[in-house]
Amino acid sequence: MTRRFIVEADGGSRGNPGPAGYGALVRDAETGTVLAERAASVGRATNNVAEYGGLVAGLQAALDLDASAEVEVRMDSKLVVEQMSGRWQIKHPDMRQLALQARAIAGRLGGVRYTWVPRAQNGAADALANSAMDGKPVHRDAAAEPSVTESDVQPEEPAPVVTTVTHLLRHGQTEHTPERRYSGRNDLPLSLTGRAEAEAAASRVAELGIEVIVASPLRRTRETAEIVGGVLGLPVELDDDLVELDFGDLEGLTGAEALERYPLAVRRFMTDPTVAAPGGESIADVSARVARARRRILDRCAGRSVLLVSHVTPIKLMLAAGLGAGDDVVHRVYLQAASLCTVAWSSDGRTSVRLVNDTAHLR
Repeated sequence: MTRRFIVEADGGSRGNPGPAGYGALVRDAETGTVLAERAASVGRATNNVAEYGGLVAGLQAALDLDASAEVEVRMDSKLVVEQMSGRWQIKHPDMRQLALQARAIAGRLGGVRYTWVPRAQNGAADALANSAMDGKPVHRDAAAEPSVTESDVQPEEPAPVVTTVTHLLRHGQTEHTPERRYSGRNDLPLSLTGRAEAEAAASRVAELGIEVIVASPLRRTRETAEIVGGVLGLPVELDDDLVELDFGDLEGLTGAEALERYPLAVRRFMTDPTVAAPGGESIADVSARVARARRRILDRCAGRSVLLVSHVTPIKLMLAAGLGAGDDVVHRVYLQAASLCTVAWSSDGRTSVRLVNDTAHLR
């Protein structure tokens, strides 16, 4: 009977490019048992190159276990899944080389198919990738582990579940907000309306038991956070990974103006999370750095109530992670200026989106 494996793979970099690593594991498709784990550094590279590294390592581990096996590869990188499925072209030379390696290994297996999964369902591979980036490589095979009988196993007390609550506050209005202009890395101050909105939000947030405030360093978020911090009596910490998407050449334009000047580029940017705004970032780029910020904040503030003051795109991506949805959900959520969202994160991996676009304090 043909064995069936599931390969889960991921990769990441701290900076894009930056110090990078991959993680991969092989599961028995019938039982879910982990048969092999791999994690290693790839030096300085981009997220996408690291993800391909994880794919190659996972396929090789499956091949080492059973060359006749049928394999389903699960990854949260839509780019890698679409490229390896033959639907998207591979232009980056390093990625092309790794894709050739992956295809060569896949050709020696009984069959390989590729499935995209939400990031929340790829946590084991993500943890291995982070282990690699922390300088802790992994090469583990279940068959090589010493066998343990039931009498050898000492019962362990289950670890207590710790829940961290993040309240996500979008900054108040600037002069760009009423005209729906692309507003990314500019340093516009809050308008008079925006300051009033921030003050109203502060009164609402004062009821939530906030213990820590973390904000994007851009002026409009910093000013909003400082107004809230003044009411709560808390300092404001800044995190560069919470800044808004860099809209590049679209900065300051309305949607209609952007379509008129860059019709093809804007349509691609608005429909594919991996395509960058002309001269700027892609939603996938922002997703990677927001995930880094989220991991840092949840680790450092475990069990506490945290207010994150940020922008439309980072907040939507936090919601997407809480829902276990893909990055393209950013096009399906509306967030008003000074609106409030809430996501709870439990140490056992469960998440709960509790509030979206609440503006009751502005009425």
